[in-house]
Amino acid sequence: MNNTVDRPEDMDQQQLSALLADMLHRMTVHETLWFREVEHQLGMDNALEIMDEAWTATRDISKRRLQEASASLIPAVIPSDLSAIPSDTLLSLLDMTAKNWLAQDGVWFQAVEKRFGMNDAKRCNDSTWGRFSVFEAASVKKLLHLEEHPGLSGLERALNFRLYGRLNKQSCRYDDTGALIFTMDRCRVQAARKRKQLSDYPCKSAGLVEYSRFAAGIDNRIMTECICCPPDEHPAEYDCGWRFYLASSEAHVIMHNFF
Repeated sequence: MNNTVDRPEDMDQQQLSALLADMLHRMTVHETLWFREVEHQLGMDNALEIMDEAWTATRDISKRRLQEASASLIPAVIPSDLSAIPSDTLLSLLDMTAKNWLAQDGVWFQAVEKRFGMNDAKRCNDSTWGRFSVFEAASVKKLLHLEEHPGLSGLERALNFRLYGRLNKQSCRYDDTGALIFTMDRCRVQAARKRKQLSDYPCKSAGLVEYSRFAAGIDNRIMTECICCPPDEHPAEYDCGWRFYLASSEAHVIMHNFF
């Protein structure tokens, strides 16, 4: 893939079709990881029951979104080659896939929480994110043909191709030390809670795993620091912030052995 492609909107039809197929693959793997973690934490019988509930909810949400989509979004006959679909339609399909993925993640969390409480739900969620972030980084790295150590610029590009990148408003800049500062300017989950006049969802435990493992998956020299993430106080301009920088040679060896 051309190295000048920094976001999906820069892609041609063939590249977008490859990204869409890849996102659908990520969605499947994410659900598999949820099942694996619930089975590990709570037992096979409970995992099977929760899988049934989560799949039913995900299927109904996806079906509703397809029904609400305009005729121009979903072709009457899906061509065997996705690259034959117009680019604007492919971008809309990327957005729909990302929304369905987030709904799938949410119904798994809620199904565990309903039966076993918030602590078990967060434990399963955080462990699932730890594995999924490694997989998503590898998936994006392959999609973009990134070199082994693409550095902070490679991470900046990769962040635009996460599933979350189609859902949330995010920004990147470099500070005076050369570190990459990433902010989630509008998180879809937190925005929904604000509309319901609820407090922020405390996602820091998952975020620490999610961002550090994604960054290390792109380049295992990259270290991650949390600037703020709920339940931390945060500026009105963004919901969470993260700082990425290249490790010293000694820290790189430790991190390489860890991952």
